[in-house]
Amino acid sequence: MAERPADDPNDRMTTELGLRISALRKKKGLTLVALAGRTGLSQPFLSQIERGRARPSMPSLHRLASALDTTTPALLSGGDPGTSAAAEIDTSTVSLVRADQGSMAVQSNGQAKSLVAGERTMYPLEFVTSVSEFEDYYQHPGAEFIYVISGHLEVDLDAEGVHRIGPGDTLYFAGGVRHRWRVVGVWPARLLVTQAGPDAQSRNIAEPHI
Repeated sequence: MAERPADDPNDRMTTELGLRISALRKKKGLTLVALAGRTGLSQPFLSQIERGRARPSMPSLHRLASALDTTTPALLSGGDPGTSAAAEIDTSTVSLVRADQGSMAVQSNGQAKSLVAGERTMYPLEFVTSVSEFEDYYQHPGAEFIYVISGHLEVDLDAEGVHRIGPGDTLYFAGGVRHRWRVVGVWPARLLVTQAGPDAQSRNIAEPHI
């Protein structure tokens, strides 16, 4: 899938995402060449992402998160408190994200917007998706909760079955469950998806995903 370049190379949120990816890569002692090998993305494109000059699609963001031992919501939302422009309030205890704020990943058939900033015990996102065919399975350690705002979705949970959900329906599944989805019908689906953060698991907190 073609990647979408950032509308403005100086866009703050795109730049922040690139810096976050760069910092995680260096923290793990990976070169761009090594990260390219892990993700299947080209080294020049990864360099563009890290410099805030390109915005990765959702599948590419999933690959990056997996290669960096994190999750897509955490990658979109993460960062040190007070360093993000994606929230009006971003402290260690409070995150207030206005309607016109929030880090976002965009692709041709949808978008995902982070509804929280910073490192948190849960990561809620708003998805608008028109994906009509199942993509590869995703899998992550944290539990996930989906609430359908509008549209209809078919969610494949591998061994846990395929489930069709619509407006007002909710779906929860534990960490480690392989999953993927596709839209049913001609209209995009709008979803609230919440994925547990690593802190929630380490503290054994009962927590309410992509």
